[in-house]
Amino acid sequence: MYSKVDIYRDVSKIPINKSGTLLIHSSMKSIGEVRGRADTILDIFIELMKDGLLVFPTHTWDSYNNKNDTYNPLTEPSCVGILSNLFMKREGVVRSLHPTHSVAAIGRDSEDFIDGEEYSNTPCPRNGCWGKLYDRRAQILFIGVDLTKNTLIHGVEEWNGIPNRLTGKEYRIKIVKKNNEEIFSYIKRHWNEYGDVSSNYGKLLKPFMYKNICREFKIGDAKCYLCEAKEMGDLTSEFLKKEKDLFIGNTPVPEEWYR
Repeated sequence: MYSKVDIYRDVSKIPINKSGTLLIHSSMKSIGEVRGRADTILDIFIELMKDGLLVFPTHTWDSYNNKNDTYNPLTEPSCVGILSNLFMKREGVVRSLHPTHSVAAIGRDSEDFIDGEEYSNTPCPRNGCWGKLYDRRAQILFIGVDLTKNTLIHGVEEWNGIPNRLTGKEYRIKIVKKNNEEIFSYIKRHWNEYGDVSSNYGKLLKPFMYKNICREFKIGDAKCYLCEAKEMGDLTSEFLKKEKDLFIGNTPVPEEWYR
C-alpha cells in the first residue's frame, strides 16, 4: 500500500507548473492501493496547485446522466471517474454549467475560468473551458489513462471545423443554476458514422513524445503522461490540415509529418 509520502514523492518528480493551470484525466484504480484512497490523491494535488488552477473534467455525456434532460451541477454525478466525483464536492471547488462536458476547478481565477459555459452549443467550443486550457498554456496530466481520453483533441477537431463530428440535431437540456434558476441549453453531441474517433487519439502519443510535448512518469502503479495543451493543439491542427480524417481508423501518423 502506498502512503501519502510515497505518492507525493512520485508527483514531485513530475515538472508541473505549480502556478499554472493543470487539468487531470485519471483512473484511481490504476494507481494501486493508497492509504486514504482517493482523498489522499486529491489532497496532494490541491496543495500542489494552491498558487495556480487545478481542474478535473466532470463530464455528463453518458447515457446514464442528465435524467429528464436536466443538468444540475450540484447533484449530477460525473461519468469520468471517482477522483472527479470527489473533487467537485471539495470545499472551494466550482463546477461549470456546460450540460455535457463540464469541468470543476479550484484556485486562481476559477470562477472566471468556468464562466459562460452554460451558453455553449457544442461539446468543446473554442471560447469555453477547453479553449481556455489552450490559451492558458495549461498542462494536462493523464494518470493511468492514455490519450484516447484526451478531450482537448475533440476540441481541436471542433475548432478546425472537421466535418462529421457533431450531431446535426441540437438537444434541449435544462440547466439548474444557483438559487434554482433554470435556463435551457441547445447542445450538439459528439457523433460519427465511423464510431468513436477518440479511440484512435492514441496514435498521437508517438509524435507528442518525439516532440517532447508529452513526457512519461509514474505515480504509484500508474503510468502517467504530462502534456502541454497548446503544443498538443498546434501539432494536431497541423496534422488535420494534412488529413482531416486522420482519426478515422488507427493508421499511425506518418513519421515524415513530425520528424
